[in-house]
Amino acid sequence: MSPRERDSVGTFEDLHAAATRACGLSDFGPEEYVEPLRVLLAAYESTAGLTPLGNAETRGWVRGALTARLLSEAAFHRTPEVLQTPVERPVFVVGIQRSGTTLLQRLLHAAPDAQGLEMWLTQLPQPRPPRETWDDDPVFSLLKAAVDQHHQDNPDLAGIHFVAADMVEEDWQLIRQSMTTEAWVYLAHVPAYAEWLRTADRVPAYERFRRNLQLIGSADPDKRWVLKNPSHLASLPALFEVFPDALVVQTHRDPLTTVPSACSLSATSTRGWSTVFTSEVIGQTILRQQAAEVAAAREARRHLPEKQVLDVQYDDLVADPVGTARWVHESFDLPWDDEMESAITRDYEASRQGPRRPRHDYSLEEYGLTEAQVRAAFEG
Repeated sequence: MSPRERDSVGTFEDLHAAATRACGLSDFGPEEYVEPLRVLLAAYESTAGLTPLGNAETRGWVRGALTARLLSEAAFHRTPEVLQTPVERPVFVVGIQRSGTTLLQRLLHAAPDAQGLEMWLTQLPQPRPPRETWDDDPVFSLLKAAVDQHHQDNPDLAGIHFVAADMVEEDWQLIRQSMTTEAWVYLAHVPAYAEWLRTADRVPAYERFRRNLQLIGSADPDKRWVLKNPSHLASLPALFEVFPDALVVQTHRDPLTTVPSACSLSATSTRGWSTVFTSEVIGQTILRQQAAEVAAAREARRHLPEKQVLDVQYDDLVADPVGTARWVHESFDLPWDDEMESAITRDYEASRQGPRRPRHDYSLEEYGLTEAQVRAAFEG
């Protein structure tokens, strides 16, 4: 087999040993991640139908999560003072996949007083170094080259969801340290893991997530966090338990669009990884998952403080992106001025050009779904 092929994802013990070899560390910290990892690995073995390429790619994701966990744990012990860093009134953009969460997060993050989770720091958790030093960091350079190569190898993916080592990314890249995230469900056929998640205690994962935010943001303690993850929809009670002053913006878009768009993203991201996670299986997985996340959020919001949650319609966001960002700031009594508006406008204009320009074609039929099925799944 080539280096990009394997006959399995690996065992629990083997993956830990590989993570230790990668960074020379061995303290994985608290064991909140152990049960979900075992459930996930069993699901990969029993139902995922991974190909040799899929085994290698999936192993990379899991090993990377364990390696990042080791690095975080070492930093917590080496610099315990970072755990005193305030995380005040963080803004969380939530919404089912393909409902405008990325656009809104990147708009809000463009404000000069905001900070977010840059891709490379989710892989190498540390206090955020000054931006002018990043290009000289060998790990940043390595990750940047890897992401650039990934876009060259998968040109369709850039138009669906553009990423870069120095751009903000989804929170799941950090939450995966605890192995408790719906993101795994969007990358493989793992129904047993999805079922486990529905009754899992999410609080320990969010507590570790907060500690990682304190670590990464310790160099910028006065900047407000702007975060984003569709999986937060299924975890709002835990999110508010750990971040009681959180400000949540939920995006909304017609599921007749979000479902096939999310199916296309999953299919493109995992092309060649599985003999099972294809077409109709992807369709049923995404439909079930998005409907469950919406239902969980609807129930959770009955018990959340209304003044800390906003709703944004996708059509309104696209029609007036900068105006929507201003409205979010004003609604939450956050600062807004001409400098901020100019910075957000510049970032939005840049996102419509070059490799960041959205390009995406999809249909329900490709994934064996009908309009009636989608409507019925989201009733309630």
